[in-house]
Amino acid sequence: MPLFFNKFSPKKTPTRKASVFLANKNLSPKRIEKELGPEVGPIRLRLGDQEAIFEAGLWIPESGKVGSTFKENEKLKKEVRRLEEENNLLKLKFDVLLDMLTQTTAEVHSQKEELEKLKNFSLNKRVVV
Repeated sequence: MPLFFNKFSPKKTPTRKASVFLANKNLSPKRIEKELGPEVGPIRLRLGDQEAIFEAGLWIPESGKVGSTFKENEKLKKEVRRLEEENNLLKLKFDVLLDMLTQTTAEVHSQKEELEKLKNFSLNKRVVV
């Protein structure tokens, strides 16, 4: 036994044996259905009184206090998205109406100027005759 032996050095772990499922390399859909059942479905997890389901890369709580809070938050997020879209639509409509008002005001202003020119022109003709 060496004098400076390290008691805390970790031992090498033995190599793992390949599982029977991977050794066969028969991963056909029929084989998977036979091993796992006809319908795998979503992954469910239960910890105490709370249950969660894994969907679209997220753990979604199904029961307990967190589940009801999560569902309420999802409803509120949908409502916020709907209201933001409605707000954007109203802003767009407001901008269009403002542009229409500006255009109409400009047209009325130019028509008034043209009318004044015509009045002055007709008055000048009457005075000259």
